[in-house]
Amino acid sequence: MKPVTPYLTFYGNAKEAATYYETTFSLDNLGTMKYSDGDFPHPPEASDYLMHCHLSDGTFHLMLADSPTPGEAGTSNVALMIECESDEEVNRLYKALLEGGKAVMELQETFWGAKYAKVQDQFGYTWDLNFQKDKAE
Repeated sequence: MKPVTPYLTFYGNAKEAATYYETTFSLDNLGTMKYSDGDFPHPPEASDYLMHCHLSDGTFHLMLADSPTPGEAGTSNVALMIECESDEEVNRLYKALLEGGKAVMELQETFWGAKYAKVQDQFGYTWDLNFQKDKAE
């Protein structure tokens, strides 16, 4: 099985989210397509919305799109888990995701030997950040 890739759905602000995630996670934009680029039925107001976007650094993949219909976008109750590779990385991501977002669980040392946080970003998606210290040594 290939790795699972999160596919996030927005309504009208996927371009903004793509730019934000590209910068926050240091990802490359591998391609985008707007509804007006394809032969896909959509309301006229959704012509400039993203129909598909793929971001990646070769290991971490993230896909996102706008729904052409209000109410189909949503953050549901799924959290996206990131296993960080360093103390610096977990601190940087925590700070970046907090901009316009909110801490669900503050960044802290845990009883399982990790530095961990849960953050809801400015788009409503929840990210679990974990840096397992005993694995890094």
